[in-house]
Amino acid sequence: MTTHDPPWYRRFVDNTIFWPLIALAALLIFNAFSSPSFFDIQVRDGHLYGSLVDVLNRGSIGIILAIGMTLVIATGGVDLSVGSIMAISGAVAALLLTETSLPFPVVIVAALSASLIAGAINGVLVSIVGIQPIVATLILMVSGRGIARYITGEKVIALVDDQFSPAFDFIGNGHFLGLPFTVTLFVLLFVATLLIVRRTAVGLFIEAVGANPNASRAVGIHAHGVKIAVYMFSGLCAGIAGLIDASNINAADTVNAGVFTELDAIFAVVVGGTALSGGRFSLTGSLIGAILLQTLLTTMYTFGVAPDVAPVPKAAVILFVCLLQSDVFRRMVFRRAEA
Repeated sequence: MTTHDPPWYRRFVDNTIFWPLIALAALLIFNAFSSPSFFDIQVRDGHLYGSLVDVLNRGSIGIILAIGMTLVIATGGVDLSVGSIMAISGAVAALLLTETSLPFPVVIVAALSASLIAGAINGVLVSIVGIQPIVATLILMVSGRGIARYITGEKVIALVDDQFSPAFDFIGNGHFLGLPFTVTLFVLLFVATLLIVRRTAVGLFIEAVGANPNASRAVGIHAHGVKIAVYMFSGLCAGIAGLIDASNINAADTVNAGVFTELDAIFAVVVGGTALSGGRFSLTGSLIGAILLQTLLTTMYTFGVAPDVAPVPKAAVILFVCLLQSDVFRRMVFRRAEA
């Protein structure tokens, strides 16, 4: 090793997923000492139950949204409309299940198609029309919930007496291989997305568009098409999350569905090490970031923290992890160690 080589530990601390992993490990160690029952796993009727399983189950919506949000942010954009798209997806599914005799798979395809269309609108506004991403998606964020309420007739549609209720209920409340089916959904989506962006040129196209759109166009990358595709993918992820949310409560509640989930998704992506400026991204980091936020939320509820107060410590953890990911902050902290 030459005198100019960085210390061995810098290879770890400079990794984008290092600090989220440390924060998650610290949170789990805290629970191990303060609430040992947090790690209890029970088997009932062949299904696993416990706080750790609940973290994965409740965190599935945040994880799925974070997967889509990661690719959008990697292109230098942001998607504030995912919560409203969740409401639209649930509303379309509930309306078709209760008012038509369409086959169940057709209902699911219709709900996800509506989400893809919503994502495509965002993509066109950003890439073709040239509206700033935060403004373009804010339009659908505001109007989307109104569209969802129009679809349901401004009422909550309950899904309890429909012939397809058991199948729809399985999406949010069913189990597969002992774990909640929602875990299967986000694992499949994560693995498929990871393979596509890391085993093909898709990931490089996304990073190139986010790092320098003009340069990417100069080398032949269709930047407009890439941006529209990632917003459509984000819309698809929001649609899946909307189906989980509606299935979980067996109703389409357009007022409360997906409220503030866009902020949690953005937080998970940022905590996971993907910069809002675009370019390089980490799906694994976003996965860890979403699990970290849900673990923190479950821990606070375990200790009886009121939901109105919960965002405060969550914001503190996010700030702490982001500071540790900052090169400037780390240089200040490790200056003495490197001296």
